[in-house]
Amino acid sequence: METLRQRLHALGFELPSPPQPVGAYVPALQVGNLVFTSGQLPLWEGNLKYRGKLGQEVSIEEGKEAAALCVLNALSVIEALIGNLEKIKQIVRVVGYVASNDGFTAQPQVINGASELLLHLFGESGKHVRVAVGVKELPLGAPVEVELLVVVD
Repeated sequence: METLRQRLHALGFELPSPPQPVGAYVPALQVGNLVFTSGQLPLWEGNLKYRGKLGQEVSIEEGKEAAALCVLNALSVIEALIGNLEKIKQIVRVVGYVASNDGFTAQPQVINGASELLLHLFGESGKHVRVAVGVKELPLGAPVEVELLVVVD
């Protein structure tokens, strides 16, 4: 059976190193069989890969790519906590924040970058509830921030 890492590779992705917190919090926390991640930014190896607001400096397609990168970071902090991504049994909830210029209302399209990646990776177990919210600013000037709630063995 194909592993999650093999599915990631087949889709043209790799898991980054877990990003370090930019404040006084932990990147992920397990409570029972639930794992909650802190909000993850589109960082690649410690550097913000995308910067700006949707509807201004960042296109919807770039926003979707940023959202997918946020998911990769969330998965990397989950793996660091639980040791193996194969223990994930269900993606429960995705919360996405989109730094939005005035009048920008396509937040759901942007957060689809996160949702679609999870569906490709986890199939039926990747189906989740979701929130996509437009905000004025995000940390470090990021265009997107994503947090996950997952069920693990």
